Amino acid sequence: MNKNESKYFNTALLMDEALLQLLETKDFAFIFVKEICQRAGVNRSTFYLHYENTNELLEETIELLNERFVTSFPKELIINTKRRILTSPDFLTPYLNFVKENKRAYKLIHQKPKLFSADKAFKKMYKDIFDPALDTFNVDEKEKKYVFEFYTKGSLAIIQKWVEEDCKDDIDFIVNLIAKHTFANEKDYQ
Repeated sequence: MNKNESKYFNTALLMDEALLQLLETKDFAFIFVKEICQRAGVNRSTFYLHYENTNELLEETIELLNERFVTSFPKELIINTKRRILTSPDFLTPYLNFVKENKRAYKLIHQKPKLFSADKAFKKMYKDIFDPALDTFNVDEKEKKYVFEFYTKGSLAIIQKWVEEDCKDDIDFIVNLIAKHTFANEKDYQ
């Protein structure tokens, strides 16, 4: 990446962050380019160099978050289906690190799921991560949707409580808590 590309990328990150900050206190429909520019410390012309409108900025912000989420996991975990045990430290530790580093975005996604197209992202995550993991446990096709709901709702409740408390408890404590109360490995499920 050359200097101009780096500057362009850094400016885009400032605007992504400004949008997330504004979303904490306002509905997206009432956020204007002027506010984003003021918060990001850039000119309106710079905004329009990057985006046609605030919807494009939102799409980029969502895409960037999704990309950062996927890349937070070790590649071998994503590739190797056998290691996709959802309650293992291999999976939960990078997940919780991502959540901790992106608390603002995590809270917003759960407060405003439609705005962030959470259903679409969750479906992709289900297809790419959860479905193969459930295959690892030999979960019957008919049961998958129920097991998935059980796992995600319970785990997310723990994680949301942890985030509400500003991620004060150690990640290893949360990993062990989730693993303790769900199926931790294949033999526990069968």
